[in-house]
Amino acid sequence: MKKIPNEELLSLIEKATAGEKESLETVLLSVQDFVFNLSLRMLGSFPDAEDAAQDILLKVITHLSSFKGESAFSTWVFRIAVNHLKNYQKHMFAKFPLSFEFYGDDIKNGNKDDIPDLTQNVEASILAEELKLSCTNVMLQCLDTESRCIFILGTMFRVDSRIAGDILGITPEAYRKRLSRIRSRMADFLTEYCGEYGNGTCHCADRINYALQNHRINPSQLSFTTAVPMETMAEVKEAMEDIDDLSQTFSFCKAYQSPERLKAFIQNFLNGASFSVVRNA
Repeated sequence: MKKIPNEELLSLIEKATAGEKESLETVLLSVQDFVFNLSLRMLGSFPDAEDAAQDILLKVITHLSSFKGESAFSTWVFRIAVNHLKNYQKHMFAKFPLSFEFYGDDIKNGNKDDIPDLTQNVEASILAEELKLSCTNVMLQCLDTESRCIFILGTMFRVDSRIAGDILGITPEAYRKRLSRIRSRMADFLTEYCGEYGNGTCHCADRINYALQNHRINPSQLSFTTAVPMETMAEVKEAMEDIDDLSQTFSFCKAYQSPERLKAFIQNFLNGASFSVVRNA
């Protein structure tokens, strides 16, 4: 999230709600990256994350006048995004839910041998990295929606437990306990099955063609390895209490810059007739 001093941000929001397009664009650009990253981890795929992020940004626009500065703007946006994503049913994994049992069985018993070369001349190392990033992101879909949200807020964004508890409607203590249990469960699965982040026998380089055959990655559309990474999650601070030593285990929780299509969506909206409707509402 792009860091904007609080007084400047409040001024921009006031101007934006008064109909100043440039201020609204600045406000939206300041939150688009973390809205997209939250959507990506909650939903599992880039196309679904882009669609949901657009919906969330529209909600931010249409509800912006209700922001009174009683909490940090990032917290206010988080609440809108979390509530939207917890009820979002248009993504692929809402139709085809996953479980750790299914994932583990696929790793143990999926037939990865005797599959022809499907790499389309893409380097194996690139495909293996795409599979690793895709697999660990999709693995989050094995958690129920609320557990997934808790894991993402606590592990990727490191949201303060008081803020996260308020967003989710639980006490900070309950949030910390649930986060600890969920992180342990995720770590146990990685330790048992994954050879990249744990002691398991599954290695991405050995499953490339199996993944291609099952349409889990696409050599002509490498979403993760071509996405531009962010160096930090900026304003989202590491204020949550240290609860374990699993940071290296969960190093796959990387953040990405918003796709150009999402940036174009904001600019097209602001330059189109829809902005006039919102501005005059």
